[in-house]
Amino acid sequence: MTDAPAPADHRLLLVTGASGAGRSTAIDALEDLGFEAIDNLPLSLVPRLVDGPPSGRPLALGLDVRNRDFAATALIELIDGMTRDPRVEIEVLYLDCAQPELLRRYGETRRRHPLAPDGDPATGIEREVDLLAPIRARADVLIDTTDLNVHDLKAEIRTWFGGRPEGRMAVSLQSFSYKRGVPRGMDWVFDCRFLKNPHWVPDLRDRDGRDPAVAAHVAADPRHAPFTQRLHDLIAFLLPAQVAEGKAHLTIGFGCTGGQHRSVAVVEGLANALADEGWPVSKRHRELERRSTGGAPPKAG
Repeated sequence: MTDAPAPADHRLLLVTGASGAGRSTAIDALEDLGFEAIDNLPLSLVPRLVDGPPSGRPLALGLDVRNRDFAATALIELIDGMTRDPRVEIEVLYLDCAQPELLRRYGETRRRHPLAPDGDPATGIEREVDLLAPIRARADVLIDTTDLNVHDLKAEIRTWFGGRPEGRMAVSLQSFSYKRGVPRGMDWVFDCRFLKNPHWVPDLRDRDGRDPAVAAHVAADPRHAPFTQRLHDLIAFLLPAQVAEGKAHLTIGFGCTGGQHRSVAVVEGLANALADEGWPVSKRHRELERRSTGGAPPKAG
């Protein structure tokens, strides 16, 4: 029998992303969850934290272009070095946001962008997106804050980092409309547009997939049962394999035409099934969130 690997001395979460995407909000939320939070620590000082004695608390480090000695290559080298260190369990949280929304947030706050202090914020945003692209690609968790307000972002942080049973991977199921595009940060995506569409039933059109009548209409499609059963079997088979690979979080998207009926119903049913099997599951219905807030919630800046 193989001995289990010794637990790491330090749990380290690097929090980065575009300026204005909500990094400060995320750091505050992590601190509320029991993380020891340090913002804007120079990269050259991070290894010293690992060389010191274990603190007994997970550590969240806020890193962005304002950090002294910040460079994308230096951060990637730091991530690689920490990944090879058996004393460290390291994850990278990247907060993403669409460029037009970042520009809108800068316009509202009248802040200067750190990469364009004397110029147009749009220029700084473009520079920063290009600079951070390699780090974004290395992220373990990517949260797109484009459509999130402050409270939504804090809820997402609690979902991903609020603790989970040992050996269990946090699973996020999200419904969306293909009209508005596939959300960023999806690990897997499934198309539900082949199922019967309740939109064409007048009594169901203004309801959503959480409504029992809508769910029953979708389930009445003869393709629904074999689809959802095979989908469940596939995901249930793959989740333990993902855990064995060291993955702590998995985001699965389900799309339909309007993101209101079919994809929502599938997410609700699958989330209940996975939760009954002990997986920590969160749900997000992107289009329903937009509808409930009039399409323009206060953003997570």
